[in-house]
Amino acid sequence: TLQDEFQKKLSSHQTLSTVKDKIRFGTATYHEAHQYSVDIGKILAEVFQENLSSDMLPHGRMYYNIAQKVIDPMMVENFNLVAENTVQIQELLNNRAGISIAGQYPTLNQDRIDGLIQRLADEEVFDNIKWILDDPIVNFSQSIVDDTLRANADFHYKSGLNPKIKRTANRGCCEWCSRIAGVYDYPVTNQDVYRRHKNCRCETDYDP
Repeated sequence: TLQDEFQKKLSSHQTLSTVKDKIRFGTATYHEAHQYSVDIGKILAEVFQENLSSDMLPHGRMYYNIAQKVIDPMMVENFNLVAENTVQIQELLNNRAGISIAGQYPTLNQDRIDGLIQRLADEEVFDNIKWILDDPIVNFSQSIVDDTLRANADFHYKSGLNPKIKRTANRGCCEWCSRIAGVYDYPVTNQDVYRRHKNCRCETDYDP
């Protein structure tokens, strides 16, 4: 099954183990959270690409009920893995800053998953839309880190702290990303801080 393939790839992935080691040793930051999310997203995209194709679907099409049954639970598992990992890192950062506040979990963006499923179902030939189960999956995975960061910054802000959100541009990034890079007081008015284009690996950071 897709689930078995996903778990097999997860268990043998070195970078994921390294991130978990850094959490255990108390040295992880949001950089590791993003690294983890990208790798989880890439693994899930790989599972989709290797195990789904038009020739194995009725009439070569990913009907809505099939997509809901196959894609939805994998996306939810992606969310749970990345959210749990990021919350653990946030709690490390809180402890380092001397803040005795539990890490806050983000809300699953089910609308985004539903939109992806609908997009798959609308296409008559699955192989023509298969790309949507590649980098967009990684992008979704990265957004979970952003949503966790925002949930925690928001909670800290309402608790009387003054969070600052940092957006770091990836080396060799585009002009758009270069313009957005910087440090922002929370609440952030420019929502582009949390947005990414295709294949964008820029990172958001919050260290209380």
